[in-house]
Amino acid sequence: MIKTRITELLGIEHPIIQGGMMAVGLAELASAVSNAGGLGIITALTQPTPEDLRREIRRCREMTSKPFGVNLTLLPTINPVPYDEYVQVIIDEGVKIVETAGRSPEAFMPAFNEAGVKVLHKCTSVRHALKAEAIGCAAASVDGFECAGHPGEDDVPNMVLLPCAAAKLSIPMIASGGIGNGQGLAAALALGAEAVNMGTRFVATKEAPVHENVKQKMVESSELDTALIFRTLKNTARIYKNAIAREVLDIEGRPGDTDFSDLQPLVAGKRGRENVLEKGDTDDGVWTAGLVMGLINDIPSCAELIERMVNDAEAIIGQRLANMLVDDDAAQQRA
Repeated sequence: MIKTRITELLGIEHPIIQGGMMAVGLAELASAVSNAGGLGIITALTQPTPEDLRREIRRCREMTSKPFGVNLTLLPTINPVPYDEYVQVIIDEGVKIVETAGRSPEAFMPAFNEAGVKVLHKCTSVRHALKAEAIGCAAASVDGFECAGHPGEDDVPNMVLLPCAAAKLSIPMIASGGIGNGQGLAAALALGAEAVNMGTRFVATKEAPVHENVKQKMVESSELDTALIFRTLKNTARIYKNAIAREVLDIEGRPGDTDFSDLQPLVAGKRGRENVLEKGDTDDGVWTAGLVMGLINDIPSCAELIERMVNDAEAIIGQRLANMLVDDDAAQQRA
């Protein structure tokens, strides 16, 4: 068994966390991950209102007695989001783990701290991770350039970003981006992380509430099948490279400044949710996917995936790497 500060902090069996994902982080997936010994996470803003979130939290609690968390992404929006009300529902319902992303959660830290809520903040740089530590977050979830969604604008992959962050952080670090098997888990631990956070890999599981066409497309695809859009807007997003992605890239590649109004009909969240995730037309909408698709070869249950990852990581740490260590006398005798 792999025990870290994160497993102790969150009260989970395995150091594997399911990241919050719009339209995917529902009770079905979160409870399955938690029941398998990881940490499942409900995505707050997938729920149209705070009261809908309250119902989803209660629904998840009916499916699992294990710890689970809620993701709250803090972003500027055209229509104001009642963040204070979402926070109050999380606290009222007794959720003790919150994953925040986007803007700093500093404004909500007093309320979370008073309620005994542990905040895990997602960061795409060392400086943001240090800020999370400074405002009292319990852990920093560090996203490398490999991740799906928004990887930031620094373009630093996890092989460099994780040890850079580990060298400066005192709070536990969670590795996110490009992880989908036991090798990735073992590597993340070696680089200084104390758990991993996975989004894309958990989409390709039996319990993920998305169309089977999406899951199968991930199995068929490789690490080369993602696209980086919104680079011209300094709001980079990694998505699946489909017809819509290519059209967006074509518009962004034209001379002059990109006008978001030209992109909006193509990248609308509702279009991706309805056409791709619900109806299964993987070419008619934007959907996020990470480089880890190159490592996805099947569609297991969450329990099967987590068990396999942990077993493989333990074998790598306890056997393969250990067998590479020899003392000087043994090395000389071999020579």
